[in-house]
Amino acid sequence: VQLVESGGGSVQAGGSLKLSCTGFGNILRPCAMGWHRQAPGKEREWISILSNDDDGTTTYADSVKGRFTISHDNARNTLYLQINGLKTEDTAVYYCAASTYDLLGTKCTITYWGQGTQVTVSS
Repeated sequence: VQLVESGGGSVQAGGSLKLSCTGFGNILRPCAMGWHRQAPGKEREWISILSNDDDGTTTYADSVKGRFTISHDNARNTLYLQINGLKTEDTAVYYCAASTYDLLGTKCTITYWGQGTQVTVSS
């Protein structure tokens, strides 16, 4: 399974981007899909999760709440992240991820990662 992100780029503060992630069609019933990011010199952090087990419940990190929107197109098997109001601190490599249940079906954990797409925000 290969997840592939696209849509990153260089934008000025206040601008918008829409990231895409394909490859979910090859994953059998992911329990969750999400976006993470890693800024230079920092650990990877989750920023948004879409739960397939909770009727599509979405969750956002406080740092992006109100500016980022996660969505999934079932027909295209594509996960999106709409990013508005970009800030310089949003500069990072953005990764999509898919979670699946363990063999017991009790724990939903990240199983697949994309290779990342760079987002650079200038002031």
